[in-house]
Amino acid sequence: MADEDKRRARPVPASRLGRLAGFSGLAGGMVAGALGEGARRLAAGERPSMDQLLLTPGNAKRMADKLSHMRGAAMKLGQMISMDAGDVLPPELSAILARLREQADFMPPRQLDKVLAEQWGADWRKLFRRFEPRPIAAASIGQVHRALTRDGRAVAIKVQYPGVAKSIESDVDNVAGLLRMTGLLPDSLDIAPMLAAAKEQLREEADYEREGRMMQVYAELLEGDTRFVIPELQPDLTRPHILAMSFEEGRPIEALADEPQDLRDSVFGSFIELVGRELFDFGFMQTDPNFANYRFRADTGQVVLLDFGAARKVDPAVASHYRRLLQAGLDEDRERVREEAVAAGFISPQALARHPERISRAIDIIVTEMARPGQFDFGDRAFVPEITNEAMPIAKDKQSWHVPPPETLFVQRKVSGTALLGARLKARVDVRSIVGDLLAETAT
Repeated sequence: MADEDKRRARPVPASRLGRLAGFSGLAGGMVAGALGEGARRLAAGERPSMDQLLLTPGNAKRMADKLSHMRGAAMKLGQMISMDAGDVLPPELSAILARLREQADFMPPRQLDKVLAEQWGADWRKLFRRFEPRPIAAASIGQVHRALTRDGRAVAIKVQYPGVAKSIESDVDNVAGLLRMTGLLPDSLDIAPMLAAAKEQLREEADYEREGRMMQVYAELLEGDTRFVIPELQPDLTRPHILAMSFEEGRPIEALADEPQDLRDSVFGSFIELVGRELFDFGFMQTDPNFANYRFRADTGQVVLLDFGAARKVDPAVASHYRRLLQAGLDEDRERVREEAVAAGFISPQALARHPERISRAIDIIVTEMARPGQFDFGDRAFVPEITNEAMPIAKDKQSWHVPPPETLFVQRKVSGTALLGARLKARVDVRSIVGDLLAETAT
């Protein structure tokens, strides 16, 4: 095994005590780092605040490394926050969470064998002609292996890390505690609904048998749409902590960025249409837009869709809010956009009362950009600093903070993540036409 492999093959802390020790060690390390940084700055004549001391580059790396090692809900929650927050996160927190979007460590062979034996039995190797011990992917909740069954099926086997399902409650609470310790989350902010929703979704994602059913539901919804490929569930090999599916060839979706502009535009236009169908037609959405959940087939132009643990029904009320908000945007009715954004929970009444001009200017920038005729260039981010310039003072005003309804957050995570993919691919798409057609076709 190469040095890089040895570095990344680290056992997952599986016991409650082991995971608690991990969080305790992280908190202690961050405090020690803050004390050292404080002494250095005081000697230089500075008077730093506690959050400045805790959010040093060293502590950012320390937190990211520890959460990546622990995996499970701890790492997953960090990923969820990073995808939700877009471009308005404080830079210190962005540095921490960006690292969590990278691949996690993976289990060493001995721990992997123990998990497989618990799920399939001690003689599990007899099920396969070949089982590749090194995972082809490692994420927050599980890692994926390629295998060939005795009857010749090429399969992908997702194996859940031990202890993940049992540690969801404590992991989420401990991550929230760490964020509060840094001062990034004010005591006045009620995050209980978001934490409860995060725990519910993580419990669903840890149920691999449920994920298998969701994958089948999604395949039925997309039946006949040859633009997308859904793996086929392998029920005989699936267990509560093992999900078996057909192995589907494909390159990372980022590889699409090297393809001709017209192909990038066409494929990403399909993504936008798919999100609209999920929201306004299917009433069912895969809410995790992590880039690793998409694979690209250059020979056919198809996209392989993966990971349905976060698939869920869309609350009709949330879909209605999005419909009215988008229609107001298409109509270029800025006052109605503001009203619908407040009604949907994107903007709090407190923020509107405290920063009315900034909110109006941000809305004007967005509506103006989206109203331009023809293709919208996702690669042109020139307007983003303008929005950030208006949003950051609001984000820093902790009296204006609030948490949108959890069901809205789930949907917005998919919408925001899809836009980030468009930026990565530098796609150009006539968003107005796609959205307008979808709203008209799905109107009741």
